[in-house]
Amino acid sequence: MSSRRAWARPAGLVAVWIVVAAVAVTVGVVAVTRVGATLSDRGPLGNQAARNDLREGRASPDPAAPMVERTFTEEFGEIDVACQGAFAIGLDVRPDEAQGWRTISFETEPDDDIDAVFAKGDRSIEIEVFCNLGEPAVSEVERSTLAE
Repeated sequence: MSSRRAWARPAGLVAVWIVVAAVAVTVGVVAVTRVGATLSDRGPLGNQAARNDLREGRASPDPAAPMVERTFTEEFGEIDVACQGAFAIGLDVRPDEAQGWRTISFETEPDDDIDAVFAKGDRSIEIEVFCNLGEPAVSEVERSTLAE
């Protein structure tokens, strides 16, 4: 009988620990899900209808939303992007041709983000721009060297 009591307390503590750990994980998952892209410095992308349009490739910005344009300059040259609400629109790219850069791809259609890829010799740079609360913002610049 005393052997049974000796195990009751540790077993109870383990059960409490499991419940607390499960609650902590649940709270973390809910927080990340609710806050979403804001945690990675991405602003809200607008209402659920806009997000569904973006996900399904049927993006059409609200013509009444103000258009905010911005130019980003990097070693490859420049990229012009506009935001109309939650939608990013690629306007123009100007690779630094004098330094040997060329444009490989550039998205222009309204989307949740705009990607452009530039190359020079065995190097490439991909830049991704999204709309953070209606303002163009760089989310990622990826530099790569191609294997020979």
